Amino acid sequence: MSRARTFADLATASEAGALSKRNMVINGNMQVSQRASTTTGIPANSNYYPALDRYAVEGDHTAGRFTMSQAAITDLAGFTKAMKLDCTTADTSIGANEYLLVEQRIEGQNLQGLGFGTSDAKPVTVSFYVKGTAKTYMLEVQNYDASKVSTNQFAVTTSWNRISITIPADTASAISNDNGHGFWLNFWIHAGSTFTGGTYSANAWQSLTNNTRASGIGSFFSSTDNELYITGLQMELGEVATPFEHESFADNLARCQRYFYQPDSENDTMGRLNSPAGNLNDFSGAVNFPVTMRADPTISITNSQEAGTNDALGGLSSANSDIFGISFARTANDSNAGRAALDIRGSADAEL
Repeated sequence: MSRARTFADLATASEAGALSKRNMVINGNMQVSQRASTTTGIPANSNYYPALDRYAVEGDHTAGRFTMSQAAITDLAGFTKAMKLDCTTADTSIGANEYLLVEQRIEGQNLQGLGFGTSDAKPVTVSFYVKGTAKTYMLEVQNYDASKVSTNQFAVTTSWNRISITIPADTASAISNDNGHGFWLNFWIHAGSTFTGGTYSANAWQSLTNNTRASGIGSFFSSTDNELYITGLQMELGEVATPFEHESFADNLARCQRYFYQPDSENDTMGRLNSPAGNLNDFSGAVNFPVTMRADPTISITNSQEAGTNDALGGLSSANSDIFGISFARTANDSNAGRAALDIRGSADAEL
């Protein structure tokens, strides 16, 4: 892309209302992967976040399996990471109700600048880089509460290509202004006739009807040779795909931690509880999250160990949490005076 073209696109973005912070996608450059850098044997009959932050997997009814990983790349200027999907178990006998999607779910309150449901509604452009086994897949933009979708096929080749899709404004259907589901960006990569049997209609808002959601796509599970790389995912106001907006790793991580928080290695702790004076077997304290979470999170405690010795000490009697942090208490008689501090390891999950 020429420098003049880049400046022109950025000027267009500024006129649409954003120059910086214009990307409504989080972790579009695939730099953050708090849970794991690689997760294997992912079943399609699932609905969870297996590896890279903010990318959910949803599917059902197929024997296919795959690996999701944060892949290092050197063949795409400006990017060092990509999400890689690698088919490890094929499923060539596709039942009618099979499906597999990879999704990014976006809060409704982050999309109010689109003006959907008003006469001032604006179009939005989704762009991303993709390569892999040659296939046709579907990007579906879903207005969750309105039960409406815009479907757009895209082609994958063995070389990196930037896909750019402009989604029309919708003056009829608002996006809920809250911390719940707003848009889902759904990458359909496998589906049976329940989802492929209808007629493909490109780039138009329509009521969610299953048989047109994945019309015309290939199957990621057709062979264990299949792989798919995606990076540089961006969604922005206007009809132009501007250059990908890079941000610092710290800013990217903080945006991810609104939805999921886990210290970045097994030796890092969520926090430390101190023993109160007078009873060296009891501990109490609080863990403050690094950022305010989207909603009260689900807490998973991996272990609690005495600081310095790493002796396991169970018996956490309460773990109350809100969007700001967790309060803990432990009351247990270990018949061992002199314990001073307890390290807590685990995670907090407030994903959509």
